[in-house]
Amino acid sequence: MTTSQLVEQIHLKQSFLCIGLDTDLKKIPVHLLEKQDPIFSFNKAIIDATHHLCVAYKPNTAFYEAYGIAGWKALQRTIGYLNENHPEIFTIADAKRGDIGNTSTRYAKAFFEDLQFDSITVAPYMGKDSVEPFLAFTDKHTILLALTSNDGAYDFQTKLIGGKELYKHVLETSKSYKNSENLMYVIGATKAEYLLEIRKIVPDSFLLVPGVGAQGGSLEEVCKYGINENIGLLINSSRGIIYASEGKDFAHAAASKAGALQNQMALVLKQMK
Repeated sequence: MTTSQLVEQIHLKQSFLCIGLDTDLKKIPVHLLEKQDPIFSFNKAIIDATHHLCVAYKPNTAFYEAYGIAGWKALQRTIGYLNENHPEIFTIADAKRGDIGNTSTRYAKAFFEDLQFDSITVAPYMGKDSVEPFLAFTDKHTILLALTSNDGAYDFQTKLIGGKELYKHVLETSKSYKNSENLMYVIGATKAEYLLEIRKIVPDSFLLVPGVGAQGGSLEEVCKYGINENIGLLINSSRGIIYASEGKDFAHAAASKAGALQNQMALVLKQMK
């Protein structure tokens, strides 16, 4: 999916919501555990109930890798179901990969060619030669971790180097990478006050913003400081949507939560006109 196609979907659905499919067998409704593939059964129900309310889904691969081959097959079935039935949806492999040279190329091939994700999250700590192998897939997007929503982000990301925070160095340096026009960035919703400075460095890039909802991030604050002419935001909510109910009404409850966020986003888009 191209950036322009993503923007088109945002305006069509009046939504820039991304739903995180962080599926945990300990948290899904008990009746699904009787299914042959409970992870996929849960994901499919969530997708069927919410696809009209969001423009992206983001499976965190750790929740699938934790279950070994069965979990990986569930991830494969999930992305296959999305690509076949909802090709208009932007898909994000939240894998946080990043290694040098051929290793990154292999990671990229796994998620871009085999699983056919539209994008992948990548850790930039190892620098240019760990990121550019992902960017070599020019029909895909690489989403660089820049300023995350966790407490530990302050350990390194906001440290001053030469009078400038490390995350700003990451943003500025990444713009020099080959095919950098295909970069997006992870910016935590709990760091909304930083968005003014971030937009000075990457004014046109899409930002994937986790942390709205369960982690306490404010949609209003993120939009106030982070939105641009092409919207430029994908607001992710995971637990707050997919675990809205532990009962058989879980998919309906998820749609209700997603719909509430979509309504807020529609108001934001209306105010931009």
